[in-house]
Amino acid sequence: MKLAILSRAPQSYSTQRLRSAATDRGHRVKVLDTLRFSIDLSGDEPDLQYRGKLLSDYDAILPRIGNSITYFGTAVVRQFEQMDVYTPNTANGITNSRDKLRANQILSRHNIGMPATAFVHSRADVRTAIESVGGAPVVIKLLEGTQGIGVILAPEAKIAEAIIETLHSTKQNVLVQSFIAESKGRDVRALVVGDRVVAAMRRVASGDEFRSNVHRGGSVQRIDLPPEYEQAAVRSAQIMGLRVAGVDMLEGDDGPLVMEVNSSPGLQGIETATGLDVAGAIVDYIDNQVAFPEIDVRQRLTVSTGYGVAELAVGADADLVGKRIRDSGLDERDITVLTLHRGATVIPNPRGNTELEAGDRLLCFGKLEEMRSMIPARRRRRTKVRKLPKDALALES
Repeated sequence: MKLAILSRAPQSYSTQRLRSAATDRGHRVKVLDTLRFSIDLSGDEPDLQYRGKLLSDYDAILPRIGNSITYFGTAVVRQFEQMDVYTPNTANGITNSRDKLRANQILSRHNIGMPATAFVHSRADVRTAIESVGGAPVVIKLLEGTQGIGVILAPEAKIAEAIIETLHSTKQNVLVQSFIAESKGRDVRALVVGDRVVAAMRRVASGDEFRSNVHRGGSVQRIDLPPEYEQAAVRSAQIMGLRVAGVDMLEGDDGPLVMEVNSSPGLQGIETATGLDVAGAIVDYIDNQVAFPEIDVRQRLTVSTGYGVAELAVGADADLVGKRIRDSGLDERDITVLTLHRGATVIPNPRGNTELEAGDRLLCFGKLEEMRSMIPARRRRRTKVRKLPKDALALES
């Protein structure tokens, strides 16, 4: 295959290892500076130029998009997607994972274990936010911090309030998270490729430092992940829309707590700690998947007038409870079930004899009007417009 690695750091360990792994396997590979692309929307089909010239054909790309160029970098990746070039990490997946708040919102929707988290803007709400995550000590995080930068441990509520107030005054958005004391300055990094963890390591903070990042002097050691940690890592990466990701987890008393999903994980630390050819595993995965470029399913399925994608929740009192999909009447209403979500379990393309249970969520494609008719009406707080107060007009005078 012909592979392009999108990177602004051609001499970095990760880029060099990926390039070497691809070359050793007989692939043609080039490292392309992400900022030297220009997006060409003038023709009949989407295209790209590189260094002022029309880009040659590529079978796949591997984005290594830095934090500082997220907007332009994801625009380039999105253009490759429109050109049906395979990428293991979509533009949407990179964008989702890069924003810590957005990532937490998405993961919490899918019941992924995480440290208790709050996000506020008003100074008056800070104390409530601290109490909602369990009280001090708390961890304060900048939304776009990397490598442990912008992560602060506040031992007391008053200190936390002062820190947050200071950061807000500089127009910084921050998360407030509970401090997981049992992790004791340790965390786990799992390198996910496709639907499996190919390598994992434990990172241990140096001295009194609570951040375990290698860039902060932390040490690393190879570990074998328990099944629940591997499942949490793979599900988190897949939910984000990433097929290559570094998933950072804390070891909580009740199991894994996902902290972050990194779309451009560094390879030096994990290859050194494990002695495994992680770069080779990434290249092999891309080679196996290159014929199946990622597509925006919602975009493709909503081009037909009157049809679209929607999620239907099966309530406890719904007529669907206890019925098999083939007997549910969905087919007669021109509705196809694409995926069934049951708790943390995902059943793709469920068979007709699958019996529906209360709490199931059905991702469906079909007639929008039919699907809308199956969604229970929401209770309205106020059904009538109240009369204008007598003194309302007097406010103007």
